[in-house]
Amino acid sequence: MERTGLLEVGDVLPITEYALSNSYYYVLGRSYAMSGNYTTLERISAKEGKVVDVKETPKGFYVMVDYADS
Repeated sequence: MERTGLLEVGDVLPITEYALSNSYYYVLGRSYAMSGNYTTLERISAKEGKVVDVKETPKGFYVMVDYADS
């Protein structure tokens, strides 16, 4: 996430999966945040998640999401 105010703790947002040649990455909501790359074994099957924390670090903002795999 690049800036504050886009989402709040408690928001339930959709998780969209995108495939690369040998991994997957995920986008939260309307492109509020993007994950790093996940291998096939780490793949997330949940379609939505609940925001539990938003932290600002020197490298940017990090969004922690609680999700239940479907």
